[in-house]
Amino acid sequence: MAVETAADGLRAQYVLPLRWEHDDELDELTDYLVMIARHLPVVVVDGSPDGLFQEHARRWSEAVQHVRPAPWPGRNGKVAGVMTGLRLAREEAVVIADDDVRWRPDQLRAAVALLEHGEVVRVQNVFEPMPWHARWDTARSLVNRGLGADFPGTLLVRRSAVLRAGGYDGDVLFENLELLRTVRAGGGREIRADDLWVRRRPPTVRHFWSQRVRQAYDSLAQPARLCVEAAVLPTLVWALLRRRPGPVVALVAGVSAIAWRGRRRDRGSDVVPASSVGWAPVWLAERAVCIWVALALRATGGVPYRRQRMLRAASPTSSLRRRTTL
Repeated sequence: MAVETAADGLRAQYVLPLRWEHDDELDELTDYLVMIARHLPVVVVDGSPDGLFQEHARRWSEAVQHVRPAPWPGRNGKVAGVMTGLRLAREEAVVIADDDVRWRPDQLRAAVALLEHGEVVRVQNVFEPMPWHARWDTARSLVNRGLGADFPGTLLVRRSAVLRAGGYDGDVLFENLELLRTVRAGGGREIRADDLWVRRRPPTVRHFWSQRVRQAYDSLAQPARLCVEAAVLPTLVWALLRRRPGPVVALVAGVSAIAWRGRRRDRGSDVVPASSVGWAPVWLAERAVCIWVALALRATGGVPYRRQRMLRAASPTSSLRRRTTL
């Protein structure tokens, strides 16, 4: 049974889509869900295998609404989970969060208040704790911030804005960008809260490595970024063959400066260690290779996704705008 709106007046609902293959983090997530459910109703949309689903139901049913995902077109199970949660939600303000995101109640209150001025709120995630591979991935986030804004594992949306658009495409890999673009294409306003740093638990090292190419594949939905990233490897190869260090030095200095700018913005230096900036050239070298792997996968049917292939990273904004005007 879902917990009703808490006495502190936080009128919102929390939707957690998940699909677990093992329960290594079950105790920690259970404690977090019980805490969050004291402040707002929680819907967990659980696509886990039957044995895990039953154990989750046993552990969580007293605190949250625990359901199976309803059918939704497309191969991305997270989209089906989000849409199931949105259709079940009874509040207009809905927090959508991955299973590794850890909101504080005061942060939820601040984000819900921001949603009064728009249809979607984008915050900033930060890994805590921050082992070496989390600092590597943090460098990517800092570069994103230095160039504009990062894409977190959690968003706040107005339920009506998503439902009015007919939901969002479940046949794309970069589902958070698809949701943002869908809301904006329907005339919704995006509120960026780059100074609201919401904690995220770091992945395992094995999971970190498995995400390198998939994260690069997301750039296929951002043509300008794709062109820049695809140019890095040929530039490095040319510089090495000609024994000209200038382009290499320029790339290292440039990406480090961008990451440093991203860290300095919006209180970033208070929460992100300076050593994360030093990982930016390492991330750039990774992306220089992985973007070409992603392009090869795109040409041969798409990136592997749960024993299937996902062809599209996200829908172009222009096509979403046409859809909303039909």
